[in-house]
Amino acid sequence: MIYSFTNKDDTGQLILLKKPDSFTQNYYQQGAGFTFHTIAWNTGSLQEVVIDEVVYPFAPDTVLPIMLNQSFRFERPADIIAWQFNREFYCIANHDAEVGCVGFLFFGPSPTMFVTLGEEDTQMLTRLLEVFEEEFLSDEDIKQEMLRMLLVRLIIKTTRLARKQYLGTEEVVEEKFNLIRHFHLRVEIHFRKEHQVQFYAGQLNKSPKTISNIFSLYSKKTPLQVIQERIITEAKRLFYYTDKSVKEIAGDLGFEDSSHFSKFYKKYTAQNPSDHKRRDPAT
Repeated sequence: MIYSFTNKDDTGQLILLKKPDSFTQNYYQQGAGFTFHTIAWNTGSLQEVVIDEVVYPFAPDTVLPIMLNQSFRFERPADIIAWQFNREFYCIANHDAEVGCVGFLFFGPSPTMFVTLGEEDTQMLTRLLEVFEEEFLSDEDIKQEMLRMLLVRLIIKTTRLARKQYLGTEEVVEEKFNLIRHFHLRVEIHFRKEHQVQFYAGQLNKSPKTISNIFSLYSKKTPLQVIQERIITEAKRLFYYTDKSVKEIAGDLGFEDSSHFSKFYKKYTAQNPSDHKRRDPAT
């Protein structure tokens, strides 16, 4: 079952997929117009999910937030409940950190977070799903507002669980933690051209040392590792899902010299870029 709502100006969209027969996303094939964040819930037994050609175990009663530019496929999509929404429906950067698309779920300590549900959490999510379905079927004038409110509730609940599981507590110094989120956001915007911590520190009006000290409190990675891993992730996506050459990919990622890019790539992956062949995501 697939429910879909589009707002009055035909830009904002919310989709609910309830145990679909097929559910995949290839960001590079679907094009720049397909810009949906995904929140997927595994209602069945243990299965595998492949995100950007990395295989992860997807445990029962677990929620998985997936960023809009990630490609994915599920071993058993018929066990998946998923919500997808674009920026025009709900993704305003200056919203509260918990519910905005620059919030913890999409720009937190890990690009792939598996959020485990307890028994009460599963019951809550089941009830919330029922209300979502009722609203999708309604004809009321406030339908958009109701669906947005339900989505916010879903994001807040999932965020609170994720923060406990990934930080050990909800009690963090918000100013410092928000700095990390905004660092991740700026890396997402500028990583193709800017590869140094100093640039991002300047964007945040902080010194590189201050940024590094804050990361040491709330992240297992250094700021430089965040930048470098984002570059490597994008390089792999381009190798997997496009026909671009090593030289073209190097240029896309801000390397003037493809040999410099090749050395960088091999250092962090132990592979030569030329060893990659384009993969068919359907296989």
